[in-house]
Amino acid sequence: MEQVGVAPMLFTTEEYAARLGAARVRMTEQGLSALIVTDPANIYYLTGYNAWSYYTPQLVFVPLEGEMILFTREMDANGAFRTTWLPPESIVGYPERYVHRPHLHPFDWVAYALRARYLIAPAAKGCVGLEMDAHFFSPKGYRSLVNALPEWTLVDCFELVNWVRAIKSPTEIHLMHQAAVFTNLAMHAAQDAIEVGARQCDVAAAISQAQILGTAQAGGDYPAIVPMLPTGESADTPHLTWNDKRLQPNEAMIVELAGAYHRYHVPMARTFMTGKPTPQLTHLAGATDHALAAVLETVAPGIPVQELSQVFNRTLFEYGYEKASRIGYSIGVGYPPDWGERTISLRSEDTTILQENMTFHLMCGMWMEGYGYEVSEAIRVTDTGVETFTAFPRGLVPAGKAGAAATESITLLGNPGERAVPGGPGLDAVPQPVTEPRRPATERFGFTNPDEDTMTGSLRIIPRNAERADRDPAGLPAAPVIPPNTNPTQEETP
Repeated sequence: MEQVGVAPMLFTTEEYAARLGAARVRMTEQGLSALIVTDPANIYYLTGYNAWSYYTPQLVFVPLEGEMILFTREMDANGAFRTTWLPPESIVGYPERYVHRPHLHPFDWVAYALRARYLIAPAAKGCVGLEMDAHFFSPKGYRSLVNALPEWTLVDCFELVNWVRAIKSPTEIHLMHQAAVFTNLAMHAAQDAIEVGARQCDVAAAISQAQILGTAQAGGDYPAIVPMLPTGESADTPHLTWNDKRLQPNEAMIVELAGAYHRYHVPMARTFMTGKPTPQLTHLAGATDHALAAVLETVAPGIPVQELSQVFNRTLFEYGYEKASRIGYSIGVGYPPDWGERTISLRSEDTTILQENMTFHLMCGMWMEGYGYEVSEAIRVTDTGVETFTAFPRGLVPAGKAGAAATESITLLGNPGERAVPGGPGLDAVPQPVTEPRRPATERFGFTNPDEDTMTGSLRIIPRNAERADRDPAGLPAAPVIPPNTNPTQEETP
């Protein structure tokens, strides 16, 4: 394997060879004689190809033996030559007449091209794996392959290359450290921009500028996901972006973003306040921060992933909250619409064992009714514990440039080897957890059946994706008196 393109290789030929070798080991284990790769993140991982061309069909043919072949749109073939290590004969452009035709599909032509190269029969000796859950592999593309290649037995490869990506090389970790610098810069830009009267779109613009501008030494990529900014009452709902509404006094804005460098992503979520938080939000933030800290204290090689979820839920339970959705996922290379690797999920059902240089977005979002709180850390499993990639205060962070003054001493280089414990950054003045009862599941999302249960340690946890704090479950002690969600400024208005 040698470089023949015009762009310098981001990784060594040995590393690319190791990636392909690891993929082929898994192919053998799964009985695959060939693999069709359509996920742009996996194409990039194996070949280095990087262009905004994935809105049209493209694939990499990976035989169990022999050379890989990249098939892309004809006008994009030169882009492949400029970004990959592949030799010219392994970069093939299909004709433009196949683009966006109702009765033709580019994979019709690709199938014929593979047949012309006498690659169909060797691959028919076993099954041929497809990325059946990849974002850019369409039913029409699948049908084209089935109809054009009747000799092949097409099967799901179950994210084969994604799993190869789970453990990062030292070079990949270095790229993620650089992405983390952009993450910190973007979150500082968000903090500066969040102030009463500012529009949500103004905050998004400040974030995007920081993400791409980067530093004098290195510039950032476009992220796989745009900034997400649930604000005010809509903070009870994840994955909202922004609008042109102006921020109000005593309002919370959740900011979830990522820095990206050479397609490697480091996400972070924080919750900012334009004034004074309500007692409910203060209590929720303290509970979530302590649960996150408990998880960071648990991370180490050899620990089952499910234990992280159990620790989080046990800690959260002590404060009277529950959470059924996962608390994180594997991260690394990302293309729209997602920066997750779609493999390891930090939840009670996942039995994956943590290994050194696995990287995750530890995402602790709690979405109540009418309010919510998010805090997250991008982490690396070290040889002895955990490293957080970013460095930004946790808790309900003061918004605006005045609030940013408290974070001026925070380095842009992350917290290598951090072992987070209660009382760490952002955990000041956390209310005691024993004064509030457990929250019952809300019905407004309709995700779960309250009668179903999941065993989390020794606790019986009711699965749910959202919680309510305005009513008590039967048989539990009455909640302490807590003022309703009101805006102190409004209370003073006659």
